[in-house]
Amino acid sequence: MNAYSSFAYVYDVLMAEVNYESWIGYIEDIFNRYGIEPKNIAELACGTGNITNRLGKRGYNLIGTDLSEDMLMVAQEKAYDLGVSVIYLHQDMKEMMLPSELDCILCVCDGINYILKEADLKQIFHSAYEHLKVGGLFIFDISSQYKLAHILGKNTFAENHKDVSYIWENYYDASRAICDFDLTLFVQEEGFYRKYTESHSQRAYSAEEIMNILDMIPFKSTEVFDAFTFEKPRTDSERLYFVCQR
Repeated sequence: MNAYSSFAYVYDVLMAEVNYESWIGYIEDIFNRYGIEPKNIAELACGTGNITNRLGKRGYNLIGTDLSEDMLMVAQEKAYDLGVSVIYLHQDMKEMMLPSELDCILCVCDGINYILKEADLKQIFHSAYEHLKVGGLFIFDISSQYKLAHILGKNTFAENHKDVSYIWENYYDASRAICDFDLTLFVQEEGFYRKYTESHSQRAYSAEEIMNILDMIPFKSTEVFDAFTFEKPRTDSERLYFVCQR
């Protein structure tokens, strides 16, 4: 199966415990810290629109992009149910085509970890810079090197839910700094459970590696924080936030 083709429809069940309102609150704290009042925002790798649609509900103008058409279909359905207007685009963030002069570009919940080559990462950072207005923010996060190597590592996780169960096997290769995920999903369909399998890979970047690439882009300022705080990252931080201002 293509990446997320079946996963798109069970993603929200598996992420049900995530406090997206708190996540958005932190993003708005970043806006306040940098003294901006954004109007036009694009979210890269928006998935099923959990952040995008909620920001739209708060009155921002939103564009959401993702490589998965299935994820976008779910996101659009949820936008309709919420009564918000969001423009969703099927787009690879490595080939970013967005309106220029955006106030903010977001890429959260591991989108950057899926970029496995530093050259592609540099291209994305440069494209984000080009699409921002002066003073605009590029905000993104990563699952940290510590998390991918030690929390996920070579561990296996499994959960049972009402209509779906999963087995999530992880294999971290330190020589490549890559964590490969094998997902086995059992989804209830018409009284039976259908088995789906998918594989994903994420790159473990250190904060220094990311900052070194950002130094090649002429942002006015770049900072990195332990997620959901404005403190410096710790050696055991599991998620890092980067804020770049044009």
